Amino acid sequence: MVAAQAGDRIAYEALLRGCVALIKSAAYRLGVPFDCIDDVVQETLLTVHRARQTYDPTRPFSPWLRTIAQRRAIDVLRRQGYKGARELHAPIAYENHPDPDDNPEQALDRLDRAAQLGRAVDTLPPGQRDAVKHLMLLEHSLDEAAASTGKTAGAIKVNLHRALKALRARMEGKD
Repeated sequence: MVAAQAGDRIAYEALLRGCVALIKSAAYRLGVPFDCIDDVVQETLLTVHRARQTYDPTRPFSPWLRTIAQRRAIDVLRRQGYKGARELHAPIAYENHPDPDDNPEQALDRLDRAAQLGRAVDTLPPGQRDAVKHLMLLEHSLDEAAASTGKTAGAIKVNLHRALKALRARMEGKD
């Protein structure tokens, strides 16, 4: 490590290759699953690379490396625990639940409603139509919509409010 700190590239490469066995051993002792040990090795080698200037040559290298490896192993275990607590792998569950889009009548109804909504948007006054287009359909921010239309943000908000009120009334059949 001292030679690597001095800039000897060949010594540094040899050091990193030699560290792999100690890192794997530390990860295995902490109970890291076999399929995650390579992650620990990679994370540890990256940490060693980033922190190599902090190594004190008057102290032994192995405990320094082992401490880094143990901490990266704990990080991997935490990530595994986090994913394990929140993710569920249950392929049978997908097979037992019907696809909600499988009903052709509902799909046609959704298409009809979408076409009806499109026609209703087309009948709006230009300012309201622009507000719906930019804010709802193109998902622009209020500032982007204002810049695109040349109107103030307040005018865009008012137009959107009026457009949504009109669309709601038309879609519910009140207009």
